[in-house]
Parts: sequence; structure tokens; C-alpha cells
Amino acid sequence: MSNKRNVAIVGVGLIGRAWAAIFARAGWSVRLTDSHAPTLGAAPGLIYDELRALNRHGLADDPEGAMSRISVASGLADALKDAEFVQENGPEKVEDKIALFAELDRLAAPDTLLVSSTSAIVASRFTESLTGRARCLVGHPVNPPHLVPLVELCGAPWTSQEAISRARRIYHAIGQVPVTVNKEINGFVLNRLQGALLAEAFRLVGEGYMSAEDLDHTVKDGLGLRWSFLGPFETIELNAPGGIPDYCARYTGFYKELAAESAGPEVYNSPNVDRVIAAWPHQPTPKRIGGLTSQRNERLAALVAHKTKQIN
Repeated sequence: MSNKRNVAIVGVGLIGRAWAAIFARAGWSVRLTDSHAPTLGAAPGLIYDELRALNRHGLADDPEGAMSRISVASGLADALKDAEFVQENGPEKVEDKIALFAELDRLAAPDTLLVSSTSAIVASRFTESLTGRARCLVGHPVNPPHLVPLVELCGAPWTSQEAISRARRIYHAIGQVPVTVNKEINGFVLNRLQGALLAEAFRLVGEGYMSAEDLDHTVKDGLGLRWSFLGPFETIELNAPGGIPDYCARYTGFYKELAAESAGPEVYNSPNVDRVIAAWPHQPTPKRIGGLTSQRNERLAALVAHKTKQIN
């Protein structure tokens, strides 16, 4: 390894470009590669746009300097040369992951960490046969990663604790918030939490308890305000005078009743899903989706900047 810290970003769609901005902003040398030539060609300009947007909110000091550390590799082997860390962002298909990680394991130096951004495939499904499987793990980000810093680390049963610890240190050093999933579970943790809320939202709207827009207000103007700086356990600690033990004594009887009648998988089937779609009064036009995406990113950047100032 050279003294310069190098990362290979394998796959430079939306998630890969965000990772490139994050690593370059943190001073790493970034090499980009993608099997789809048009995607690879467009990536540097799009990454620069994101870095300038971050700069407007004080979240990236020197977009031009960061861009000077980003280069397009001539191929996978070139991208992996001297790489300390690989962030893979390929298709969410286990067959593709198996083939790609076989190449990564063959081409990368033995101590290079091989990390997948997958949101749905546990590492044991695509690393079992690899010689270097102990250095492979999942680093699942939240979209968009350059504005939502959480990253879930989850290894396979054979992933070394040293690999998990090293990945956690690296993510922390580049400004992300790493959390460790101690053992493999479908959906990891973030998607399981999101899925529990989403299933109940589908049920409540589909069965006519609330409009879709009011349901969104209940989260973004209610629960979400607390959740932007408090987790569920911190929240309940403050909701009873004696903290979590007191909360459990006072309220778990009520929550047992709710859990017993929680939403099931049928909420994602017709006719319920059809009712949910009909309840949303907006059409997903390119103009609407593009405008809301830009608005989301601007608001997230402002929120991250605010939270950063409060911590510092």
C-alpha cells in the first residue's frame, strides 16, 4: 500500500457518486469504475455538482480540491491498484454480486477491505467461496449517503472482527455514522424499522383511518422532529419520569395490544395497495420527482449543517 489513502468506487450510479463525494471530501484519492460507459462518463460532472451543493451548506470546504482527487480508472484492475478500501455499488442481484466479488477478491491486495452498499443481500450470500472472505462485509448506506450519514456494517459469519472494526474507523473518519449489525438479518436494521412503520402506514391509509397526506404530516411534523435527534430508546427514556424502566411499567401493556394486531404482509397486496395508490393525490411526473428530490436534498443539507453545529 502507498501512504496515500485510496478508495475504489465500483459502480457510479446515484449511490456510488455519493460515496465518491464523501471520500474525496475527506481527502481520499478516489478511483471510479463502472461497466456501463455512459454512467461512468457522466459521473465526474454529477459528483462535482453534489460537492458544490454541499459547499453551499458548509458541508464541503473545497469542491475543486475534492474533484482533483477523483479520477476515472481504465478498468477494474486499475481502480483497485493500491486501494485500501473498495465500496461496491453494483446491481441488487445476488448472481451479479457473486461474480463481481470474485473479481474484487482476485484483483485487490490481500488487506484491502471489500465492502458492498447492498440494501437487501446479506454478505454470506455472495462471499462464501472467496479466499479473502474474511475481509468482506456490507456497508449499507441511506439514500442519499452524502446527506444522511448512517451506514450499517454487517459481516458474514466468517467476516473478521478486525475488518468490521477497520471499516467502522474509516467510515467514522470520513464523516459518516457507522453502526454495527452484530449478526446477519434480512433487511439489516434500518430497513426493518422503516418497514414496520411503512406497513402500518399502508394499513392505516388503505383501511381509511387517515388520508395519505395527513399520514405523512403525522411523521414529518410529529414523530420525525424528535427522531431527527433522538432514537426510540432515548425518546421513551424522556417520556416517563423514571426513564425506560418506568416507561416499560407504564405503557408496554398498551403496546402489547398494538403489537398483537400489527400490520401483516397482506397490506402490500390488492386491494389494499390499490387503495393506497388511489389515496395519494399526486402523479409521479418527472418534473415532480425531480423537483422534490432537489428540495429533499437541500433540506437534508440544511438539517445536517444544523445538527453538525449543535454537536460542535
